[in-house]
Amino acid sequence: MHPSDVIIAGAGIIGLSVAMELRRAGASVTVLDRGEPGREASSAAAGMLVTSDPDTHPAIKPLADASAAMYPAFVEDIEVRAEINVGYENRGALYVAEDEEELSVPALRKGESKKLEPALVEYPSVYLLREQSVDPRLLVQAAAIAAKRMGVVVHHESRVEGVTLTTEHHLQVHTAHGLYATATFVNCAGAWAGEIAGAAVPVRPVKGQMLCVIPQKLALRHVVRSHHVYLLPRHDGRVLIGATVEEAGFDKTVNPTSIQGLHRAAARLVPAIGEARIIEAWAGLRPGSPDGLPILGPASLPGTYAATGHFRNGILLAPITAALMSELIQGKTPRIEMNAFHPSRFAKEQERTQIQRKG
Repeated sequence: MHPSDVIIAGAGIIGLSVAMELRRAGASVTVLDRGEPGREASSAAAGMLVTSDPDTHPAIKPLADASAAMYPAFVEDIEVRAEINVGYENRGALYVAEDEEELSVPALRKGESKKLEPALVEYPSVYLLREQSVDPRLLVQAAAIAAKRMGVVVHHESRVEGVTLTTEHHLQVHTAHGLYATATFVNCAGAWAGEIAGAAVPVRPVKGQMLCVIPQKLALRHVVRSHHVYLLPRHDGRVLIGATVEEAGFDKTVNPTSIQGLHRAAARLVPAIGEARIIEAWAGLRPGSPDGLPILGPASLPGTYAATGHFRNGILLAPITAALMSELIQGKTPRIEMNAFHPSRFAKEQERTQIQRKG
């Protein structure tokens, strides 16, 4: 039996961020990951810190704004501890609107978008958004190192199978390699959060495919995106292009047709991208919830919590999620109202599902 004040399932950016915040509060923390830390949705993401997307649910906006404001300090702390630069940039984004889309800022005047980004095709409605980005692969790598240097214990290849409550009102966390004892368990298992017996929440995997190119005669100055596709430049000359949204279970197969479709969609915004050779393509599994909102708060068993269901916003929402979950677990009043994200909102649906299974 391995005791710890807090045990966290999932070593993606959400799990690691929550672990670091609880460690700052003085708790002993163990993080258990089913594979290699950060190799799932966190590393597969693009890393845009999007706070002004027309598709974002209004309830997420306070979280997004608060988290974006926390990001400079969040990144600085991780970089100093890990001694790794995580590619945090403040390029801004050019959003190409279609149909009746409207954003909270005025559209650029005719010709302004070409001055800002000469390679971009001129469209009637283009918005300049003050948004940042980060390299998620570097971020999660640095976060894992920073967490360990803070005293967080991180175990690889340790899939959490279930959580049970003992007669002494303590929690036992079951893995293939043994039991862990704790007073507090946090389910940050992302797309796999629904598979932990005793602490499951209704999360499903949502597949996203992406690709990367290196244009020879193009250096994008900004992130460029529309409702259908985005182009995210890295400082080393790569341009990431994404991403599909697919209900495909846990399938992470890369489909060449989908990748070519994204490449063509990107070229419609920036024609020079069409000439760039694809150097990498991959797929990740985002954690989606039934209503599209994160799942944050106490889970079914006493002492268990959930912090998952962030869908496309896991990288952005990591700092605020860590702060809110730490406050909640410590018995403090969270700085932002969390009722809209409480796991109990799915209780009736889960009860119906259980009844149907029994029948």
